[in-house]
Amino acid sequence: MPALQTARLDLVPATAAHLMAELESPAALAHALAIDVPRGWPPAPDLYDEDAIRHTLKWIHDYPDDADWGFYYLARRAAPGERRSLIGVGGFKGAPDEDGTVEIGYAVLEDQRRRGYATEAVLGWTQFAFAHPRVTRVIGQTLLSLTASIRVLEKAGFRPAGIGHDPGAPAGEIVLRYELVRSVRL
Repeated sequence: MPALQTARLDLVPATAAHLMAELESPAALAHALAIDVPRGWPPAPDLYDEDAIRHTLKWIHDYPDDADWGFYYLARRAAPGERRSLIGVGGFKGAPDEDGTVEIGYAVLEDQRRRGYATEAVLGWTQFAFAHPRVTRVIGQTLLSLTASIRVLEKAGFRPAGIGHDPGAPAGEIVLRYELVRSVRL
């Protein structure tokens, strides 16, 4: 499957080979993606860790026909003669359900935040999702403590939809649910 493109980013679908390389080392991931992997990788190590990578590997194995609805690497395109740089991760948490709902998630390296990259990626995934007729709603869940993540969803046009649920959320954290419904999408 080809990468999705936004104005400044390539949203590169993760393959099992990419994820296995990431488990090996940042250098192996850099080689697998033909990209610069900056110091400080991965983003949000408390949320995106070895368990998350292994979960994604299992998902790819269990749902090979749903690769479009999986995990992506966020690659910032480079000037001519330079290599792309890995700045984050994210994507879908599976194919649309029977009601046409699909969930997104994302994380960007700390030194790349506040540049609009997360919002740009969310808009790219949302556009991709709504290009499929069966998708009626895109949701994003975030922790109450992650105000920057809340702002990303709001800037992308998502609206609050109550308290969410994420079994991977840290104990005691409140999960907020945001949604963008096809009928209100511009």
